[in-house]
Amino acid sequence: MILRLSLFVFVAIVFSCQPSQSPEPTTAKIPIKVVVLSMFERDQDEGDIPGEFQNWVERLPLDSVIPFAQGNRDLRYNNRGILGMVTGIGTAKAAASVMALGLDDRFDLTNAYWLVAGIAGVDPNDASAGSAAWAEWVIDGDLSHEIDAREIPEDWPTGYIPLRLTKPYETPVPENNEGVAYRLNSGLVDWAYDLTKDIELMDTPEVEKLRELYKEYPNAQKPPFVLKGDQLAAMTYWHGELMNQWANDWVSYWSKGEGNFVTSAMEDTGTLQALTFLDNAGRVDVNRVLVLRTASNYTMQYKGITAAESLSGEKLKGKGYTAYIPSLDAAYQVGSVVVNELVDNWEEYERILPEAKGN
Repeated sequence: MILRLSLFVFVAIVFSCQPSQSPEPTTAKIPIKVVVLSMFERDQDEGDIPGEFQNWVERLPLDSVIPFAQGNRDLRYNNRGILGMVTGIGTAKAAASVMALGLDDRFDLTNAYWLVAGIAGVDPNDASAGSAAWAEWVIDGDLSHEIDAREIPEDWPTGYIPLRLTKPYETPVPENNEGVAYRLNSGLVDWAYDLTKDIELMDTPEVEKLRELYKEYPNAQKPPFVLKGDQLAAMTYWHGELMNQWANDWVSYWSKGEGNFVTSAMEDTGTLQALTFLDNAGRVDVNRVLVLRTASNYTMQYKGITAAESLSGEKLKGKGYTAYIPSLDAAYQVGSVVVNELVDNWEEYERILPEAKGN
């Protein structure tokens, strides 16, 4: 009896010293090849008046719904490895939604490309309504000091002052821009532009009539086209010739003369800040980000009317943007070429970032 008990104790001790069994393996992460970011959808994802997301859902298609309670709206996915999300309007929602996605352990985003595809205002000096612009520089228009225009010194061109400085466009430009300026991977941007520059974009008689009003602006009179052009992201919906000049100057200042303002939107510095933080954590690659903005309207008035009349006529009387549908179509037509190229040739692009020929 003593022998049997001793043997039992010995066996128990041996088993207690063995490494514990590994827990059941968790569900494997879904590897994502491309994330398509839209900023708003009007109502349903399919079948009604579209916002920025609907063309992607219906045409690509993104046919699976993935619940996403921690974000603005449920995600969409297809089995080719493409994930679509609607961030919500504005810098704050964009940053929060992108961060929530980046920290979601259901997805492996380490090699994913990110395409921001949304509508914007466009500078008539550079492009026409319905056009599509690939940005290399994305500049924030909110992080600043401001003095009301009625109180600024007479020799100041604007009441906007760079954060922590004392006058407009003070030099030297701060080396630490605190999230005002983001420069995307120029080789990737050039590649996307070269791949899409000859795409014919939707045009309508209504958009043609709008273009004709901008007689002093040759680029504004062209049929819609694809170009490279930089973006100013600001939460305030600004409009008018003087604000348009500020936008050009502000982008030029923060890019040290390398950027050229073309499109005005809201969200993309929030998106890029979140992706920068996620890159620091090793969860995404911020060198794989593209920003495509398409022109639903002009950022300033044509000659003969005021800025207030221009803003009211294009937006506030319930008519909506003249180039709204063409700009939504352009975002998909141009952006989907890049998305399909990346996914169809994933063996090449998973590890090696594409660049334009000659780079």
